[in-house]
Amino acid sequence: MSADRKLCMIPGPIEFHEDVLASMATPATSHVDPLFVPIFGESIEMVRQVVLSEKAQPFITSGSGTLGWDMMVNLLEAGDEVLVISTGYFGDHFAECLEVYGAKITNLSAPIGGHPSNEEIKAAVSAKKYKMVTVTHVDTSTGVLSDIKSVAEIVKSVSPETLVVVDGVCSVGSEEIRFDQWNLDIVISGSQKGLGVPPGLSIVIASPQAIEVFKNRKTPVPSYYSNWGKWLPIMNAYESRKPAYFATPAVQLIYALHTSLKQIIAGGVEARFAKHHQVASDFRKTIKDLGLKQVAQSEKDSANGMTAIWLPEGVTLPQLVPALAGKGVQIAGGIFQGRATEYFRIGHMGISVMDDQRQHIQKLKDALTNSLTELGYKA
Repeated sequence: MSADRKLCMIPGPIEFHEDVLASMATPATSHVDPLFVPIFGESIEMVRQVVLSEKAQPFITSGSGTLGWDMMVNLLEAGDEVLVISTGYFGDHFAECLEVYGAKITNLSAPIGGHPSNEEIKAAVSAKKYKMVTVTHVDTSTGVLSDIKSVAEIVKSVSPETLVVVDGVCSVGSEEIRFDQWNLDIVISGSQKGLGVPPGLSIVIASPQAIEVFKNRKTPVPSYYSNWGKWLPIMNAYESRKPAYFATPAVQLIYALHTSLKQIIAGGVEARFAKHHQVASDFRKTIKDLGLKQVAQSEKDSANGMTAIWLPEGVTLPQLVPALAGKGVQIAGGIFQGRATEYFRIGHMGISVMDDQRQHIQKLKDALTNSLTELGYKA
């Protein structure tokens, strides 16, 4: 690895497999070319497999994961009540996005590193009828893992009509998600994290219930590009191996997604869940052995694809980040409002986890340990 090519160990974008990058080097190809149509169609089908669903409808469009927030405009109408379960920066900003479309937001949050209890969630959904309940599976700002299975069980037991919307941008491909079994309605993601594809694809997975809510809405969708009325026929056409057009898809990125999804499925989704959990647990042990504390308040609430870590006394971000960069490893600072300078974040997902021979995790551990020592920290 050259001195200026750092190992990207932030919580996304992650390191990309060489075959994924090679897939982006395909020559200019029409989005309706007979060679591309099945690539797009198979990608839609494989997204469904990654979240263990047989009946959900994936949407793969050009944009960041944040576009998935905007796509909730298809389900919301002005004045709809929404409960936002927030565990950090991204939960808070999801609420901000939904307010743009006229949602009436009720925020349910917890101190940094924690999450609302099941009892608090049940009390909230019992107190008012909500159109949807949103939850960030892994908030990238804190590394807190929410129990989306329990959230869905609670919401659906109280109000089966309420939609369970999961922000899975930092969880799809690295965390266990059982879309059908857990009765989820929406999972939002992006290409650049657990799915191991360069940034640029927004991925939204919708349940049949969510699609029915969209079809039965009383008012027009106040959006053009995000409108499922435009995109649903496109997704259906490509999955049926027929070309269709609304807006030009990111052809080369979809080739890359196709390659990465084939790798993920060939390796086994269950095995991928287990390996991410095992590597994350081992990494957190290293953090503990160094005398450091993670932001997430408990082991069971800790993400398997990333870790947020409080800076030790006497060490600052402007010292630590360049120290690791000088050893060829890129990490990230904090982004939680008011506490951003007090901690740092590390990603451990995708090929860095699944391919032991690359030694990415060991390089990260060595760079972190040596950098802290050089900065005068003693465990």
